[in-house]
Amino acid sequence: MANGNHEALDDQIALLRRQVADLTELATAASGSAQEENLASAINEKQDQLDELLKRREELG
Repeated sequence: MANGNHEALDDQIALLRRQVADLTELATAASGSAQEENLASAINEKQDQLDELLKRREELG
């Protein structure tokens, strides 16, 4: 079961990494302060989620 937990976390981590990369790419092309702020907020939220999953993954070993 532990291996399944590792795989599930790895899948979530990979997804969040892609989402952060995609949002960063969008932010690079964005213009307008409201749009930039929304993208920055989304990036920060996804990065926080990613950091938490990486911490959980590390704790599992």
